[in-house]
Amino acid sequence: MNLLSSALVTDLYQLTMLNAYHAHGMSDTAVFELFVRKLPRERNFMMAAGLEQALEFLEHLRFTPEELEWIRGSGKFSRGFAEHLARLRFTGEVHAPPEGTVVFPNEPLLRVTAPLPEAQLVETRLINLVHFETLVATKAARSVLAAPGKLLVDFGLRRAHGAEAGLLAARASYVAGYSGTATVAAGQSLGIPVFGTMAHSFVEAHDDEAAAFERFAEATPHNALLLIDTYDTEAAARKVVALASRLASRGIPVKGVRLDSGDLAALSRSVRRILDDGGLADATIFASGNIDEYRMHDLVAGGAPIDGFGVGTSLVTSSDAPYLDAVYKLQEYAGKARRKRSTGKATWPGRKQVYRHYDRAGRFEHDAVTVEGDEQPGEPLLVPVMRRGRRLGAPESLVAIRERAAGQLAKLPERIRALEPAASPYRVEISPALRKLADQVDRAGEEVPALFR
Repeated sequence: MNLLSSALVTDLYQLTMLNAYHAHGMSDTAVFELFVRKLPRERNFMMAAGLEQALEFLEHLRFTPEELEWIRGSGKFSRGFAEHLARLRFTGEVHAPPEGTVVFPNEPLLRVTAPLPEAQLVETRLINLVHFETLVATKAARSVLAAPGKLLVDFGLRRAHGAEAGLLAARASYVAGYSGTATVAAGQSLGIPVFGTMAHSFVEAHDDEAAAFERFAEATPHNALLLIDTYDTEAAARKVVALASRLASRGIPVKGVRLDSGDLAALSRSVRRILDDGGLADATIFASGNIDEYRMHDLVAGGAPIDGFGVGTSLVTSSDAPYLDAVYKLQEYAGKARRKRSTGKATWPGRKQVYRHYDRAGRFEHDAVTVEGDEQPGEPLLVPVMRRGRRLGAPESLVAIRERAAGQLAKLPERIRALEPAASPYRVEISPALRKLADQVDRAGEEVPALFR
């Protein structure tokens, strides 16, 4: 079983519902929307990511013979259900904001329109993919805003919750504006720039620290960035200066040094002086070790002479806000609007569109969520990306997505760009048409015809 693409990477209740739908012939068109109910207190916005992986999953959805055999032998489903699943493919359509778009609560990250069994089955994996990449892209975007112009590298693979999470975190952070990743597989499979230096173990494996530096520089002459805090950081910086002329005579420049512990503000200043005084003004200082956007912000604001940061655990786990309240809800079935009315979890019914409004300076002013077909001023955010189970175009390049993400961050209001919670959150209006539809659904008890179809 390939766990990354298996149709069985789902919750059991998806299959038990499909079994019941099959038994009762329920296969009319359904509309589901994936959205976030509310932001964590630590977030002022989200950055949409993971669309490409979601479309890839939908396009190749099918049950393998081995999976069908498990279903037959599980004793959990009716006779003939496995044969029904053998023919199942995703034949629907998808609308979504393009990756790299800044989004807010109650705005669809995906709108899936398909026969009910197909749209239902994909819920778990779609949330799994889009939630995680959006979570990490949002965390990474905050770093980009906190340390503008700095080299930012994803160091998170070893602390990620599995290999897939590490790879997707590399992608999501690159989308949001990171310079690259230390995850080699992301370079090979996704074309993301790969960065790396050396570990403390390399230095410790040598009897002499300067010899370790020299051997590493000789082995990697185009990337002689040396880790200098294994023992005494300032002493190591002086060893780098002493070594630099000998390396230069062999055509090997000292690219820079890395600090991985201690008082990074103070150490970066003292190391900068040592390097400058030793003729290495062009050598960079790269910092890692329990870095997040808050620490970056403090270091940058304090004028620490650090040129780049490696961010690991805090990025891939989104440590200060490790999840989003992401849900995938039925909004329409068989041409009728549907609405969940549970206390604290009520949804807005029907197919949605989101219109973004800008102020005179070109920054986001507010968004309006309405029923599809209720055309309004502003920029519509959801666009068609899949029809009849096939993508409408080639996968978008990561370069294009990064450019969009950078443009989106540049248009954020200052209070929304800040790391601290905004005193006045970004305004997301629910349109009169959508409120009217919700009221009609409520008064009808369960269902009314969808509006603006």
